[in-house]
Amino acid sequence: MTKITFIGAGSSVFAKNILGDCMFVPALEGAEYALYDINPKRLRDSEQMLNNLKQNYKKNITIKPYSDRKEALKGAKYVINAIQVGGYKPGTVIDFEIPKKYGLRQTIGDTVGIGGIFRTLRTIPVMFDFARDMEEVCPDALLLNYTNPMASLTGGMLRYTDVKTVGLCHSVQVCTEHLLQSLGMDAEGVEEKIAGINHMAWLLEVKRDGFDLYPEIKRRAKEKQKSPHHDKVRFELMDKFGYYVTESSEHNAEYHPYFIKSRYPELIEKYNIPLDEYLYRCESQIKDWESMREELVHNQQLTHTRSHEYGSRIIEAIETNVPFKFGGNVLNTGGMITNLSEKACVEIPCVADRSGITSCFVGELPEQLAALNRTNINTQLLTIEAAVTGKKEAIYQAAMLDPHTSAELSLDDIVAMCDDLIEAHGDWLPRFA
Repeated sequence: MTKITFIGAGSSVFAKNILGDCMFVPALEGAEYALYDINPKRLRDSEQMLNNLKQNYKKNITIKPYSDRKEALKGAKYVINAIQVGGYKPGTVIDFEIPKKYGLRQTIGDTVGIGGIFRTLRTIPVMFDFARDMEEVCPDALLLNYTNPMASLTGGMLRYTDVKTVGLCHSVQVCTEHLLQSLGMDAEGVEEKIAGINHMAWLLEVKRDGFDLYPEIKRRAKEKQKSPHHDKVRFELMDKFGYYVTESSEHNAEYHPYFIKSRYPELIEKYNIPLDEYLYRCESQIKDWESMREELVHNQQLTHTRSHEYGSRIIEAIETNVPFKFGGNVLNTGGMITNLSEKACVEIPCVADRSGITSCFVGELPEQLAALNRTNINTQLLTIEAAVTGKKEAIYQAAMLDPHTSAELSLDDIVAMCDDLIEAHGDWLPRFA
């Protein structure tokens, strides 16, 4: 019997997407879906929701909640990670409110930047804990990591544990389709090539029948920039650096030093940048949860359509040995992208089949794109170093090298801000020397 363990199963919407998708995989008939979460109420909600789907689709599967993480992991062939350490309160609120006192504003704060650094620091110790459990009770399992900061956490797992890990995001598979739709272009039959790092991978090629679509894309994008819309940051990056980036404008506004600037407050309106967006989004989700809960948890007629998520398709490919190509986050071992560090976690084409996950060689990125990636890789590598060594100076250095933070704050202010963040996190962080 195949066992799929979902860590952070209280994320009911996400559990529905991933495990609901798995219910449409014939090769997983008879499987056990093992659910684990530190919140018993949310765990029961997800169990009931998945049982409703099971009954509606008459699936021969076992859905079993666990209160003990090691027992949930025992014998698993696949492990899905969707945890958020520290939650909205106190974690996310601390990540936003203390930097604000120093004049440092963010939009999402979950990838790099000061928010991404501290989200990594409180998450890596927890992931290393369950990596030790996996090494003991399911040493051959494949970990599908969906938790952000994707590159730092996946890179940490691959470099410092023996757990087979691949990081999965949502932006790669919809990047080209959404771009073309936004410009009134047909997405049917388009060929693409995407590579870089998570949330900053690049649409290197976009063609139809061998014909390059970029000239028309750029012409239409330049025309669209004259009017208000929600993708201005990415269109500006494409105009200045030549290529479109996978993740949203609200994310990319804080990955670069060009857009959120206290000296130029007019840029916020010019590029339609939603400051504090993640705070507003979390508040909205909390407010809407009870009505959503009725629809998800207590709806005995609940249905599901297989989503765009890669997880079930990777598992299906391994179970059936029918290859599946996807954009995965893996170590740059052997220089899959030749002009990025081998220590970096890169987002590149990968293939899943019975042998596991195989990375595809990309070669050299255009130098300006590799340079932009390196600015974020620098912070990711130093954040991992801080988490592994416990050295406080590595936290400072990670923040000092972050493009947005370093463009706004002095070295002394960066150190003081990091100290305030460490103190505010309290027991959510390990001790740093």
